[in-house]
Amino acid sequence: MALLAVEAYGQSAYVNFNRDYYHLIERYEVKRGIFTEPFQTGMKPYRRDHLAVYLNQLSADSSLNSARDRFNLYFLLRDSWEFVFDGAPESEGKGVGPFYRTPSDLYHYRDKSFDLHVNPVLYLQAGHERGVGDSGFRNTRGVEVRGSVDRKIGFYTFLATTDLRFPSWVRDYTQSNGAVPGEGFWKRYRDTGYNFFSATGYLTFQATEHVAIQFGQDRNFVGEGYRSMILSDFSNPYMFLKVNTKVWKLNLTNLWAQLNADVLYDRGFPTDGRYPKKWFSHHRLSANLGKRLNIGVFESVMANQFDWNYLSPLIFYRWVEHQLGSPDKVMLGMDLKWNLPKRMQVYGQFALDEFVFGEFFGIDGRKSSRNKYGLQAGFKAIDAFGVPHLDIQLEYNQARPYTYQEKFDFQSFTNYRTPLTHPLGANFREGVGIVRFQAAPKLNLQGVFLYQYFGEDPDDSANFGGDLLKNRTINSTGLFGNLIGQGVANRVSQANLVASYMLKHNLFFDLSYTYRNQRQLDTGSTGLTGFFQGSMRLNFARFDTNF
Repeated sequence: MALLAVEAYGQSAYVNFNRDYYHLIERYEVKRGIFTEPFQTGMKPYRRDHLAVYLNQLSADSSLNSARDRFNLYFLLRDSWEFVFDGAPESEGKGVGPFYRTPSDLYHYRDKSFDLHVNPVLYLQAGHERGVGDSGFRNTRGVEVRGSVDRKIGFYTFLATTDLRFPSWVRDYTQSNGAVPGEGFWKRYRDTGYNFFSATGYLTFQATEHVAIQFGQDRNFVGEGYRSMILSDFSNPYMFLKVNTKVWKLNLTNLWAQLNADVLYDRGFPTDGRYPKKWFSHHRLSANLGKRLNIGVFESVMANQFDWNYLSPLIFYRWVEHQLGSPDKVMLGMDLKWNLPKRMQVYGQFALDEFVFGEFFGIDGRKSSRNKYGLQAGFKAIDAFGVPHLDIQLEYNQARPYTYQEKFDFQSFTNYRTPLTHPLGANFREGVGIVRFQAAPKLNLQGVFLYQYFGEDPDDSANFGGDLLKNRTINSTGLFGNLIGQGVANRVSQANLVASYMLKHNLFFDLSYTYRNQRQLDTGSTGLTGFFQGSMRLNFARFDTNF
């Protein structure tokens, strides 16, 4: 593998957050037990130039010499070749004129002042759900463009249009929330399908050697887990300004965003009009403590109107909120990861919504509705049981009733009527098990297993603490005695098995089967279904139906 030292570029686009793709990157940190130097993994997505530095380091590691390791590293390096290779790597076959002269780009142009990469996006899927008359399908067509100007300003844009028919549980979720997960606005496609237009785009700028700026429309993710109890990628993309400062062993991220507070509907369909907005501010400081432990602390505030006081990158938001009369929603907490010997890692998160000392510790009463927090505990094992490329991840998530809700309008922890954190919102417990096995360089097998226990509201007027869009002061319980699963208790068991084969660079063929069983404990009613699908994807991540 003929590599060059990565050039000191002043900008870079980011690698879209794709769990399969990011697992290929992050497993090496756990396997080697050494933190990544160019970036800290707790804030996603990653910049391409930073990733290229890390991959260049890995390519010199003699312990990563298996055929699958070398394939993975070369695949990742070719995906960001402009920061690694002296000239574009040649395609495996002959290009067609100016197209596919390199395996990762349909078209590219590069000189001293301008860098351009253009790629098509395609996601074709067909599936059948047991007991459902209409077959599931997806048809996504689009384009993505990235590059830089004068090696100082980076840019990225993505445009796609989609027609699809969801499996039944995703359709029910969409109808309940009034928004397509991860997309937001939708139109009806025929009688049972959906149509939506997707777009993201941003600019990047390296202000100083240690300060990077990103401005645009996209998603962000905090943590090491499959889920995030702090900030996830589940909701619609939003406009934000992000300033990341990395100095020594410290990484400070400041994020300011404008979110959609609600949606206007006409006969159950999103309609035209000026949707109300809200304002989100978040800062997180993480530090490598020694060679194996990383700890991050964060603070977030949600406000229904813009306020200059939250623009300070270093101020303690809770103090600011007090000075304003406590009109806004503030959350704080921490996250950590600890790389253990023998290719293992433990990680976790704690997000505190409200704290009343006597109630939190059960002195004045137990199970208070003001005792609101979310937590996560997880474990990863790489090359588990001594089997190369067999990776296991176990994760537990929970959120107390009324967590992320708020008493003032447009201050819940949501965007476009979907949670900013976990898909279930609050009032739940969840166990996640993930088994990944790379059977051959181009063949990956994966199983995702879920167990969920959560409480639903029996009707729109009730509030047992799971629906984040409802007012936390108007609840269906008293102050004490609130338990996870209150309301209409549900249990969900789900298994999703996937085989994915890479036909060419970033061109995948997938086969998957999902088994899902949801049972309401009070009535005993059961919703049992199975969904089989096949898909072909080009430059696009698999859609995640695990919620």
